Amino acid sequence: MESLTVLKFSSEDCGTCHRMSNYDARVAEELGLEFVSVLLQDTHTYRRYRKVLLAQYPNKEGMGWPTYLVVSNPESDFVIHGEVKGGMPKGDFRERILATLPQA
Repeated sequence: MESLTVLKFSSEDCGTCHRMSNYDARVAEELGLEFVSVLLQDTHTYRRYRKVLLAQYPNKEGMGWPTYLVVSNPESDFVIHGEVKGGMPKGDFRERILATLPQA
């Protein structure tokens, strides 16, 4: 199976984003996924993954804080497999990420 990446789009001044960062990367890692935190204030990283975000949200309408996109090939011909938006407990986050993964 191709490797999948969880792209987390968030902001430094988002309290929910900060709370989720206590476990989101660890959950992704436990599930065998790459994890990339894309802070809107980090212009270098944001520019690198902006095309993925805009493919899902052309005018950023309907985004949650944070927004997680589960993607294959985020650097090139990416495919978005699913998304998870907003804050939630760790167990719910794990279940929602698992639900986005392509079935083997």
